[in-house]
Amino acid sequence: MKDSLIVLSGGMDSTTMLYEFRDRIALAVSFHYGSNHNDKELAFAKLHCERLGIEHIIIPLAFMKEHFSSSLLSGGDAIPEGNYDEDNMRSTVVPFRNGIMLSIAAGLAENRGLQYIMLANHSGDHTIYPDCRPEFVNAMDQAVCAGTWNNVHLLTPYTHISKAEIARHGLRLGINYDETWSCYKGGDKPCGVCGTCREREEALREAQRDL
Repeated sequence: MKDSLIVLSGGMDSTTMLYEFRDRIALAVSFHYGSNHNDKELAFAKLHCERLGIEHIIIPLAFMKEHFSSSLLSGGDAIPEGNYDEDNMRSTVVPFRNGIMLSIAAGLAENRGLQYIMLANHSGDHTIYPDCRPEFVNAMDQAVCAGTWNNVHLLTPYTHISKAEIARHGLRLGINYDETWSCYKGGDKPCGVCGTCREREEALREAQRDL
């Protein structure tokens, strides 16, 4: 039954969720909020939705780049290099990004009569991004349910698993991760040295080793 909407970035995690739950996803929603890598990610989001025959819409959120401060909105040179950890990656936080996107997704879900909003947050994001943590998604779930006539809920099955575990799911599903984007610098090719590039490489290496 097609009962869900997915927030789809075009990165590894949400693309894996798109394929894993494709039988129940009626609509994929992406947001263009002006990040360095938005255009790269959204091209892949569009590709996968077309391949799976899932309706895909892109909603512009230009005000975020105009009014919010984050290295993710400030050009590739502003992105820190090194490990994917709190001290190094905190500058990439876009204030309340998921809260804003989920609020819009809630309105879309209610309007379409859909019961669930899927978000691909995972355990590796918890220390860095407040709006990826279990307490946030639990609170947002309650707020969305209370604020919609059809009691829409958040569905976040990756909350307590690692990126490597997500990658294992995806590799078993046959996903070609070259058709996803992670690099926060947003150049023509992944830089290989920023935190998200390093996290991606480590996750894929671990997933491939364990298969």
